[in-house]
Amino acid sequence: MARASPTYVELQLTSHFSFLRGASSPEELFAAAATQGHRALGLADRGSVAGVVRGWDGQKATGVRMIPGARVDLTDGRALLLYPTDRAAWGRLTRLLSLGKARGGKGCCVLDWSDVATWAEGLIAILLPDEPDDSTAVHLAELRDVFGARGYLALSLRRRPDDAGRLHRLDAMARAAAMRSVATGDVLYHAPERRPLQDVMTAIREKTTIDALGYRRERHMDRNLKSPEEMERRFASFPDAIQASADIADQSRFDLGEIRYQYPYEEVMAGRTAQEALAALTEEGAARMFPDGVPLPYRRQIDHELRLIGQLGYAPYFLTVHAIVAESRRRGILCQGRGSAANSCVCFLLGVTSIDSIKHELLFERFVSGERKEPPDIDVDFEHERREEIIQWIYETYGRHRSALTAVVTRYRTRGAVAEVGKALGLPRDLTKMLTGLVWGFSTEGISDDQIAALNLKADDHRLRLTLDLAAQLIGMPRHLSQHPGGFVLTQDRLDDLVPIEPARMEDRQIIEWDKDDIDRLQFMKVDVLGLGMLGCMNRAFNLLEQHKGIRVGMADLQDDDPGVYEMIQKADTLGVFQIESRAQMSMLPRIKPNKFYDLVIEVAIVRPGPIQGDMVHPYLRRREGKEKPEYPKPELRAVLEKTLGVPLFQEQAMKVAIVGAGFTPAEADQLRRAMATFKLTGGVSHFYDKLVGGMVARGYPRDFAERTFKQIEGFGSYGFPESHAASFAKIAYASCWMKHHHPDVFCAALLNAQPMGFYAPAQVVRDARNHGVEVRPVSINHSHWDCTLEPAGGRHMAVRLGFRQVRGLANIHGAAIVAARGPAPYESVEEVWRRAGVPRAAIERLAEADAFHCIAQDRRQGLWKVKGLAEAPLPLFAAADEREAQFSPEGLEPAVALRPMTDGREVVEDYRSTQLSLRAHPVSFLRGQLEALNIVRCADLTSIRDGRNIEVAGVILVRQRPGSARGVLFVTIEDETGIANAILWPDRFETYRRQVMSASMVAIRGRLQKEGEVIHVICDRVTDLDAMLRLIGRMDFAVTPGRGDGTKNGGGPDPRDPAWSRGRTFTSRPYGNEQEEMLRLRSHDFH
Repeated sequence: MARASPTYVELQLTSHFSFLRGASSPEELFAAAATQGHRALGLADRGSVAGVVRGWDGQKATGVRMIPGARVDLTDGRALLLYPTDRAAWGRLTRLLSLGKARGGKGCCVLDWSDVATWAEGLIAILLPDEPDDSTAVHLAELRDVFGARGYLALSLRRRPDDAGRLHRLDAMARAAAMRSVATGDVLYHAPERRPLQDVMTAIREKTTIDALGYRRERHMDRNLKSPEEMERRFASFPDAIQASADIADQSRFDLGEIRYQYPYEEVMAGRTAQEALAALTEEGAARMFPDGVPLPYRRQIDHELRLIGQLGYAPYFLTVHAIVAESRRRGILCQGRGSAANSCVCFLLGVTSIDSIKHELLFERFVSGERKEPPDIDVDFEHERREEIIQWIYETYGRHRSALTAVVTRYRTRGAVAEVGKALGLPRDLTKMLTGLVWGFSTEGISDDQIAALNLKADDHRLRLTLDLAAQLIGMPRHLSQHPGGFVLTQDRLDDLVPIEPARMEDRQIIEWDKDDIDRLQFMKVDVLGLGMLGCMNRAFNLLEQHKGIRVGMADLQDDDPGVYEMIQKADTLGVFQIESRAQMSMLPRIKPNKFYDLVIEVAIVRPGPIQGDMVHPYLRRREGKEKPEYPKPELRAVLEKTLGVPLFQEQAMKVAIVGAGFTPAEADQLRRAMATFKLTGGVSHFYDKLVGGMVARGYPRDFAERTFKQIEGFGSYGFPESHAASFAKIAYASCWMKHHHPDVFCAALLNAQPMGFYAPAQVVRDARNHGVEVRPVSINHSHWDCTLEPAGGRHMAVRLGFRQVRGLANIHGAAIVAARGPAPYESVEEVWRRAGVPRAAIERLAEADAFHCIAQDRRQGLWKVKGLAEAPLPLFAAADEREAQFSPEGLEPAVALRPMTDGREVVEDYRSTQLSLRAHPVSFLRGQLEALNIVRCADLTSIRDGRNIEVAGVILVRQRPGSARGVLFVTIEDETGIANAILWPDRFETYRRQVMSASMVAIRGRLQKEGEVIHVICDRVTDLDAMLRLIGRMDFAVTPGRGDGTKNGGGPDPRDPAWSRGRTFTSRPYGNEQEEMLRLRSHDFH
């Protein structure tokens, strides 16, 4: 006789979105459920539905139905599981959670029983009792009064003495109250092996160690997901509690697919629909752009786009973005649309993007497709400093109940995981600092036994091994929700009816609980209001240009190619400009030799992991240099690939190749583009491989050509650029190059005022400007403002005066007070600055350390001596006399003191300590004699040394990069007084010299010189730490510390090329770097 299928449904499932409680992902839980024979699972995280979309994915992948719900812990101590029975009840649950989050603030949900009672309609409630006592009886009675037959009492095993008796008494209480009990497993992880990790998570959450955790740990270890048969065996004495779980599952029929998102209706013109208003605005833009009549190609494209936008109902979305851009322009905030929006002629005519899609032959279907029927995605970049104005305008215009930012799931990475687990297991802080000190920036690799051995630690020590093993499990686990940089979700009706809203950490910001991938799956539309530092920099540059030179120019005016600008680009003289300033880009520029705008588009796109991993770079370069002929087996491919010499560099081209070469439909081609991102995770390669390669062979293409094409397209799964995105970035890159070529003085001042941004630190920016003939003047108490300014000079360019912003530790408010009090009357003494400006003595001390008093005959030491004589505040009597006499009189007359002057080396050290740069000399110049004695050559000499020679070069480290596409190869840039040198460390060399590379400020690199045209590298054999020599400069103990962008100490985002991480997420955790006060702030910006 066939055995009946199991009845039990697990309704108390906690995922790792109950932060630092659940120890398994929704995907892991649903995969385990499928293997155990579950037909449904109830996912109820604490005060949150952040994981339900991942659970929904699990449902689609495994066939196990997800019942979405949430657990709420009330202020009176009771806890409930809430499950919606239909779409309206889901809205009430999300409104209830939003209410609790608004009260509790970020990460908290504060609710009372009265709140639950108010929003109870349509919700099933399961009370989670403690003991069968009087309080449980009261709670049961209240549950029955509010929820009636939709109220249940949970029965869960505790594995404590008299557990069976406790369950029987609870069941009896439920029956006495005319209610049903329901069996639950109270699951925290999918497999028993996760128990140790769960204990560590509890210790991290409770901010204690495992040894001191005591009764705060979870009550018993039997908290993994069990099979339905096993749960029915355990609760055999409570058959109705088993049946109740199935009944609740049958009643809770709500599915996330029922959520219907509605974009806000935009009425911008009275009496006109959104589509009519969009058409009218487009025609106005076309009339402005083409006063003599719209050319036929534009007319056809406008009609085609408007027709498709109308069919799909996207007109309100375009109007929203237009309104945001118009408001930005009205406020004088520079902005530019980018991404696939640049494929749209309508976006071009509305002023959303400055890329002409007709001129650049861009594919509109990459942006909006009738077959794909997915929401368009328009990214608009704004000046970083003023973006908050636009964000608050959106909140005010649409209302806080209809607008919020999407979330970003902040996850553990190696450094944070090792530090937190080490602390929980009681390892000394010094030991975890040693371990994390060898971790490369954003790393998810864990710490290897070789690295432990390099620290002379015992890898088989039990507690150390346990720390490393548990940290490896913790890597990638969510830590909390943070806010997306600018992805707004807007709705017609209440947003909190779809998803809970919670306050963000930043003032006046709020976020939803789902991230960009979640809302993509549910087809919500998102407006990206992003900050771009270079836009702010360019706006400053345009303003300075008009203010000081009377030249009025904007981004839109720089449409024509300037040969002088391209000549500068070809020499790789691009330090500080947008996108093409990295060492990889600089190495490529002399080889590609861009001479027109489209070359710049290719340059931006080609130095990306997708083209590199797809082996597109070298074939393109060979064809560019005339060493190889482009290959076009058929004329239709020539039309697609001719402008990139037969190599598919852009996502649009990859899609077109699949369409014309293998017979894909546009919708299938887009599926191919999307599937590339998950190839290595889902194993979907074979399906598309057969279709693409087989389709091309069937159409007469050679098999080796088809396989090579597939490999190239597969590279985009790691990270490929759409052509439109590259064109938008190339636009800003060209504008910044134009400014640097024609007005290096303006460019230098604007770039310094936009810091921190880009690859390079202020010292390199200033050095580059001086190499271009710009005079840079030091910080001065009588000439500087907060920002760097331009002053008249004798030569072709104006002089750049460093501003107070360069002074380390000086607050903006104090710098502004000093400038305001100075007015037209210059200061004559240190005491006068203090008295007139009314700033704290500490601010005066920061200025003296930066040698800002040199203009009133006070060197750095004299200035500091005078500051020591100041009290904490001016004496009231003297202040009153000054006010009456309207002039300054010193509080006391001190005799002049002759102080021993600083050495030149010490002056340079103090410059770097106080302003991050020195205008006197480079630190390495003071060590040249010692370096020459060691046969170490200067960086500038590398150009005259023949290829292949073994040499040794030394300098301070500027940049360390370890791109994911380089398979572990490390690139290091060092600088001495003559210039820079680029070194390459193969993975085995990096592991050998990891400590020197990651911790030293100045190194000597020995290796073989490699020259390829104008590109010069040193292939490293040996790295020597020269920090001890660097300390000799100032005769004091200091080190050169990297800046905020340093890849060895501070992680950026995740490596987008790493297939192990989902696309579009930012994993961050608190950095654990060495915080040393006595350090020379010579910044390096490291990326990987």
